[in-house]
Amino acid sequence: MDHFFKQVEKKTGVEFEEILALANAIQHADFTNERQVRKIVRKVGKLANRPITAELEDQIVKSILQDGKSLDIGRIEKMMR
Repeated sequence: MDHFFKQVEKKTGVEFEEILALANAIQHADFTNERQVRKIVRKVGKLANRPITAELEDQIVKSILQDGKSLDIGRIEKMMR
């Protein structure tokens, strides 16, 4: 199993602990709380090594808050392109 985690780190360039921390934050987040959502969006951008402008962050946060139930990583990823 350790080999698998090392492969993930090598492929993504992100330490596995950071990935787990993000997954944990997403799992326990209140997606109606703008502050929490912004924190997660910034973390996703940082881990993806993609700069997020204030305007893009606002769009992503607004999109997530409208749903208020879950986080669609795929939708965020598309918005970041």
